[in-house]
Amino acid sequence: MNNERIQQLIRFVQEEPNEPFNVYALAMEFLASQPEQASIYFNQLLTEHPDYLPTYYHAAALYANLNERSKAADLYEKGIELARVQKNQKTLLELQRAKQAFEDDEDEW
Repeated sequence: MNNERIQQLIRFVQEEPNEPFNVYALAMEFLASQPEQASIYFNQLLTEHPDYLPTYYHAAALYANLNERSKAADLYEKGIELARVQKNQKTLLELQRAKQAFEDDEDEW
């Protein structure tokens, strides 16, 4: 985790509060080392920018890793639907594969 980069991203969010990429970048910066902090930023994106498609893949994976399986499943579904609406085939396929892996993992329990 790079504190200087985090501070810069926080400034970007403050300067451009309607730019979802800045919040997304901040969430991604925290993802590996502080997942609870990343979840705060992912939730902000899901609330304030629900049409920002990149959020869904990583947020769903995060919640799966945090063992919040119903939330992860819901995010995969919403992301898949949004990818269809936005006609984003690449992301649609990525989300469908991730959802299938998530479900396969659940079947092993």
